Amino acid sequence: MFFEAERQNFFRPLYGKRRELVVACLRALYENLHGPSADYSQNLTRDTLKDLLAPTVQGLINEVNEIAADDVQSDDELSVLDSADDQLLTNALIRALLKDGWLETFGDRAGLVTTYRFTRSGKLFAEALWSLDRLRSRSRQRNVRSCRNALEAARKNIDAYDLVDAYDYAEKIISDLSEGVDYFQELVRRLMSEASNTPWDEFIAFLDRFEKEFKKQLTADNVERHRQAIRDSLSRLRNLESDKVNAFESQLQDIASWTHQERVESTIFDWLLDRIEDRVEVACTAKHPELIKAMNIYMRRAAGIVQQAMMLQGGQRRQSYSRAIAKTASLTGTAQTDFLERLGEAIAPSEIRLPDPATFKLRSASQRRKALTVTALPKISRDARLQVAMQRTEAAAFTLSNQDVVDFIRSELRLQQRPVRLSSLPMQTATDVLQAMQMVEAVRGSRDDTLTAKKLPSQLHNAYYTGSDYQLELNHDSD
Repeated sequence: MFFEAERQNFFRPLYGKRRELVVACLRALYENLHGPSADYSQNLTRDTLKDLLAPTVQGLINEVNEIAADDVQSDDELSVLDSADDQLLTNALIRALLKDGWLETFGDRAGLVTTYRFTRSGKLFAEALWSLDRLRSRSRQRNVRSCRNALEAARKNIDAYDLVDAYDYAEKIISDLSEGVDYFQELVRRLMSEASNTPWDEFIAFLDRFEKEFKKQLTADNVERHRQAIRDSLSRLRNLESDKVNAFESQLQDIASWTHQERVESTIFDWLLDRIEDRVEVACTAKHPELIKAMNIYMRRAAGIVQQAMMLQGGQRRQSYSRAIAKTASLTGTAQTDFLERLGEAIAPSEIRLPDPATFKLRSASQRRKALTVTALPKISRDARLQVAMQRTEAAAFTLSNQDVVDFIRSELRLQQRPVRLSSLPMQTATDVLQAMQMVEAVRGSRDDTLTAKKLPSQLHNAYYTGSDYQLELNHDSD
């Protein structure tokens, strides 16, 4: 039914080569007609419509020309027009939106002119495009408190509209939590695909969004916090006098007729209360723990990568001292003296600080006795042992020995008898990916001078991560 009559080609403007321009104009039009700063005192005439769309067309026409140079085959009117004439393009855009069912005309009896407005379908889809562009600006999620307040208002005022509002808020609780879960899962996916780069920017953006949104969602708007209050409100509504319940049902028959398709035998009043309770329970038992788990996974992965980056930086500094000591030991006579003099000049600005011995204090005899006294042996349950074993297994799942990695690349180099690029190594299993990500660190951290890693100007791109490419080789001259 949607693609019949005037909506037969409804999505055609969004498929053509100038789809980016169409979407931008729809967002601007919805912002002007139904946005927060909309002016409802005047209707939209054709001249006003052209003046409204013209700045958007002029501002995006050059950018859209570059985007439009793709292989999309479309026979719509916008695709064949000359991009240099913005007035012609604006008129064609208005005709296309009218023809395909996004806009409609109606007569203004007061001004005796023809005015324009969104069709019902056009308004719904334009609102979706407008909302997607403004999604990041939302800072608070208060649907839990709104559901609780609406239930209280429905009980006090015997108003069915408040009950329907509470049902809508309860439905949005699930969507809010699901959006948070999807957000953290996307962060984890990007984190693992770009594991070679320390995710500082994304982590800072997460902290900013946590302060604005998730902090309130986990404290003031926590569904667990308001769960019992919502249960009490639902219980009081179920225990209302029969005349008040009948008043609710009579109002709901008029304003909530859409429930006939979903409910079976119960009344609309009981069905709405059951659905609200079910949504809140699902949010508490499933979605809220899922959000906490997704956030915990992202924090552990991000902390692990940041910790690894810091360890690598510390290892590089320690490796420099080891190389200096090894080189000093390999030199003799005047060459060793000259090298030590140059090294002394380089580290002369360094400052060495030692801890004050006065800060170290021994425990008193009573403290030592308390530390050694055990009043009762702790009882370790099977669940606790299982949890510790799972944590140990998860921690060891992404850990490889540097020596094992060095042995692997050494055998690979001896087998091929030529230098090997990091990008040419197999990436078929998780172990292969972890070895590739740890290869340069293992080679440079080993004390074997015959194995070297040389950074190449090219980049390594695969399905798991992106980073600098390296050439690994055996230096037989040092044997």
